[in-house]
Amino acid sequence: MGHDTFLYDGRPVIYIDPWKLPSGCPIADLVLVTHDHFDHCSPEDVERISGKETVVIADAGAARKLKGAKVLQPGESLTVGDVTVSAVSAYNVNKFRSPGEPFHPKGMQGNGYIIKLGEETLYHAGDTDFIPEMAQLDVTVALLPVSGTYVMTAEEAFEAAKTIRADIYVPMHYGDIVGGNEDVESFRSLCEGQGLKVTVV
Repeated sequence: MGHDTFLYDGRPVIYIDPWKLPSGCPIADLVLVTHDHFDHCSPEDVERISGKETVVIADAGAARKLKGAKVLQPGESLTVGDVTVSAVSAYNVNKFRSPGEPFHPKGMQGNGYIIKLGEETLYHAGDTDFIPEMAQLDVTVALLPVSGTYVMTAEEAFEAAKTIRADIYVPMHYGDIVGGNEDVESFRSLCEGQGLKVTVV
């Protein structure tokens, strides 16, 4: 849907990092929020798509802003109906707001999520650099940030893709605030040159 926002409009209805949602969006069964930055954690958008049965999962920082949210830390999992959500690490190793101060510090801010739904396993990386934990992933679809500045560059995302070895890669975190189509095309070109399948949504 844009930036880092994704909607699985099936059964169940799942949103990840809902932000700037258009009108008429379906009510969520499950909402996942990666961290508390405004372009990922929008209490107003979460409220608009929440019903009586909606389950909201977030990291600790975002959960403080979201009424009734369940907290998951990296290494923890939660099953909601037929969906199992596992939180995984997301952090910066070379993107800093000031010397020694990463935008997304390890162990202090942010999750990625692995969502298992039937035979499919989806990885939403969250705001992260290419980190060693990615080598342990076993997923079918990987949503990877490509814009640089706060997250992986297209080149770094390509290195992550080679490590993860998913069936399909989806670039994200571009087109709003930072990053553009040139980052997407760079990522696509690098991946397809190595036989890695990229889908742009």
